[in-house]
Amino acid sequence: MPRRAVVVGAGLAGLLAAAALSVHTDEVIVLDRDELPEGPEHRKGLPQGRHAHLLMSGGLAAMEDLVPGASMRERLLAAGAHEISLSSGMLALTPEGWLRRWRHEGPRMLTCSRALLDWVVREAVLAGTKTEIRRAQGLELLGDAHRVTGVLISTDAGRKELDADFVVDASGRGSRVVRWLDALGVTGVEERIVDSGLVNATRIYQRPEGAQHFPLTILQADPYAKRPGRAGMVLPIEGDRWMVSLAGTRGAEPPADPDGFLQYIRDLPDPILGRLVSGAEPLTDVHTSRSTQNVRRYLEKVRDWPDRLVVLGDALATFNPAYGQGMSVAALGAQVLSRELETEGFTAPGLAAKVQRGVAGPVEGAWAMAVGQDIWYPETRGPEPTGADRLITRYSRRLLKTATGSYPAAAALASVTSMEANASTLMRPGTLLAAANGPLLPPLSGPPLTRAERETLAGLERC
Repeated sequence: MPRRAVVVGAGLAGLLAAAALSVHTDEVIVLDRDELPEGPEHRKGLPQGRHAHLLMSGGLAAMEDLVPGASMRERLLAAGAHEISLSSGMLALTPEGWLRRWRHEGPRMLTCSRALLDWVVREAVLAGTKTEIRRAQGLELLGDAHRVTGVLISTDAGRKELDADFVVDASGRGSRVVRWLDALGVTGVEERIVDSGLVNATRIYQRPEGAQHFPLTILQADPYAKRPGRAGMVLPIEGDRWMVSLAGTRGAEPPADPDGFLQYIRDLPDPILGRLVSGAEPLTDVHTSRSTQNVRRYLEKVRDWPDRLVVLGDALATFNPAYGQGMSVAALGAQVLSRELETEGFTAPGLAAKVQRGVAGPVEGAWAMAVGQDIWYPETRGPEPTGADRLITRYSRRLLKTATGSYPAAAALASVTSMEANASTLMRPGTLLAAANGPLLPPLSGPPLTRAERETLAGLERC
């Protein structure tokens, strides 16, 4: 009999899951309640869609593995995305000081608008797999506590049951999977929420003439200063544009009006972003979003997980977007699904539970990075830091301080940030020794600009 898989959600996680499933099924139906745009346009179902997104090399490698046909990297670069080295291609002020720009090659990331990335991935999956997207909303799961057999959906024509041999919930931050599971008799799902109250505010600018080679510039928030965090970023996106994205935790939220937006930039810990923006022409209004809390559903701990159901992406865990991990976690989760399908077989008993446990690996790494910092902001809502949290934070700060003046420490952090390696890399003997020795070079007094970049910056201020 023909095999059908149903994926709830046509975002990044859902389409990559569809790519993984298409190798093993006769039909993959992806459901989404939004009318999807025909090009790289924003859609309302992505509350963070207008803000900064970074595709780390670990996530890109997973996409390359999942999506057939032309390289995803080549597709994105051809569409206007920018490739940036974490070692040498950006200016970054961390809570422990400015990072150096090392000459060594290291992990890279891609920057572009989220609308462009989603469109490129969607086009590649639809062109290379037997995947169909239907406009419909998932209402509940069909089946029982032992096995899921489909999805009850709502369409313009009314409600109907859509049978499936496999179901993936990739419906994003608004997922109702806990309620759906409860209706099947699967109860006791553990959830954790850590909310720093972060607000994002973003505006697109025309990149000034002569600034095409100016590096991505980021001023990170300081979670250890015992005051609300403030951050800002200028990153290149397609169309010769800059995305200027601000972020502030509860008590230091960036405003949505243009004058307040500019003043917030000027009040950041270093003047470089204000100097950059002073020579750039705004192209859009300021867009804000408050959908930034960290939420984790520990589905891998459910004792008797129903067969033929997997939960991926933001439906499983959402992270403060300031850390740039969400898209890569979604891609790595879909890659886990693909590998287990290949190894175990589509109908193997316990396959879904094994996938759910495997997906918890990349989720845990991203969760530790996001929550390990967010818990220290003074107005964060969530569990109090534990003794273990304090110990981990002491080491993390020591390692970050070391990375400002030690290439081995900087390389280890870059490999974990890029999701090419898991967090255990930071506990290897060489990294521990580097952290113990501390930075080998003195701290930088300002951003590590080249002569040409200093001239560009000076020219922008005269505009």
